[in-house]
Amino acid sequence: MPDSPALSLDTLPPGLPKLTVGWDAIRWGSRYIRQPNGPRARKPWVPTDRQARYLAWHYAVDEDGRWLYPGGSVRRLAKGSGKSPIAAAMSLIELAGPCRVDDIVGDRVYAKPVDMPLVEIAATSEAQTANTMRNVRAMAAKGSDLVKAHNLDPGKTVYYRPGGGELHVITSSESTAEGAESTFVVCDEKEHWTRSNGGFGLAEVIERNLAKSGNRAMSTCNAWQPGDDSVAESDWEAFVALSEGRSRGAAVLYDAIIAPPDVELGDEDSLMSALAFVYGDCPWVDIEHIRDTIWSPKSRPDVSRRFYLNQPTASVDSWVTPQEWAACVDATVAVADADEIVLFFDGSLSDDATALIGCRIDDGHVFTVGVWEPDPSDKDSRVPVAAVDAAVEQAFARWTVRAFFADVREWEGFVKATWPERYADKLELWADPGSKDPQSIAWDMRGKTWDFTRACELAEAEIRERAFTHDGDGVVARHVGNARRRPNRWGVSIGKESRGSTSKIDAAVCVVGARMVRRLYLAAAGKRKTKQPARIWGA
Repeated sequence: MPDSPALSLDTLPPGLPKLTVGWDAIRWGSRYIRQPNGPRARKPWVPTDRQARYLAWHYAVDEDGRWLYPGGSVRRLAKGSGKSPIAAAMSLIELAGPCRVDDIVGDRVYAKPVDMPLVEIAATSEAQTANTMRNVRAMAAKGSDLVKAHNLDPGKTVYYRPGGGELHVITSSESTAEGAESTFVVCDEKEHWTRSNGGFGLAEVIERNLAKSGNRAMSTCNAWQPGDDSVAESDWEAFVALSEGRSRGAAVLYDAIIAPPDVELGDEDSLMSALAFVYGDCPWVDIEHIRDTIWSPKSRPDVSRRFYLNQPTASVDSWVTPQEWAACVDATVAVADADEIVLFFDGSLSDDATALIGCRIDDGHVFTVGVWEPDPSDKDSRVPVAAVDAAVEQAFARWTVRAFFADVREWEGFVKATWPERYADKLELWADPGSKDPQSIAWDMRGKTWDFTRACELAEAEIRERAFTHDGDGVVARHVGNARRRPNRWGVSIGKESRGSTSKIDAAVCVVGARMVRRLYLAAAGKRKTKQPARIWGA
């Protein structure tokens, strides 16, 4: 599986592409666009180093002149990082500048303007487009070199170019947007695009309009509130799925720089280091002022993390925060061949994910054997049963497995027959020895609510206290972040945000289970299975 971006602090590709239209676009922009405000007001527009890298990658092409990122790009950066000015500059480049391949000679890409461009700045309300359109008007004001050289006709919400070119604002009316021959779209502030305000519908229409002509969009957003059902969160999940090879589709360039998960807001050194990292390419930002804003009694820590550290913050009913989980990562820990481990398995065949998580007995390190998810873009996609079975077989061949608990639902044949026939004699701790039908591996969660609830509470405390380490697997991190607190008569368990949610938590269930099985194994250290298997806690 490719490296996951789920725990990455910087998602922009390193270095520069070999072939890109971006250099001609930047040269044109620096000639005609004027910086609208700040210390360089009225001087030629010059992108920062990171902005230039982003533009180079956004406009990168292969040897045949095809986009490297046909799915367009997303810029998710901290508040004040200059997302709107870049969106405005790109809108003007797409309206009048060179931004399509004209010719490729060696490593040099020659660019040309778009014929009859239709550039749209889109959001679910006109107010959300205000910042970008305000920058457009400032960069291409009446009487400016850009307007005169290209015969533009500027207005408050629309610009015209001779020959049918147009730049305008659109909002959440799907029917109005449907069928437009868009050549470039800025999708502004997508953390505010939700299902209830028409954001998903508008996003789908824009995607269809662009797909028919091979054109693309760029999106801007701040970090979202998980569980708000925003297009920004959906875009991130789709990007992660593509990067991890779990889904198919057009490659997307995602530009995000995120503060480390262990930032302590009340510790000045920790906070200032994080702000310097997040705003490292933004010399116009006064990070000391942001520090004081974060420390203000009127500022909520979760809002500060979202706006200024670019960290999506957990919803109020989250089990643990992404930052708490990430703080337990130790990717340097290796689980060696023949190490003693325990395993926990939670399986599905179609709708939910299937996961197999291990925990080393010696130090409690949690590691990922495998997570299998159906392709979210394919309703008929199913979990690869043979691959899962092979992963179990390989785990027993590689490590010394002392206990293996597995939920029963949808995998009963494997859990109660196939795997026990192969592995029961190797296990020192059985999953359910005290039942009428003793089970070496089957641990039916439908009858284990008390046991699992207690395990969830213990695992939550361990994560918050950093009592164990894990391998930092990105898919598992996403599942842990999706888990919600679910109180019941015995305490607080975990569950999905809703019954029909597509946000998976199966790997989180397995993390809880693997830690539980290790505790049970250690508790039964003096009762190793001889003729009769050791009784488990709660059985």
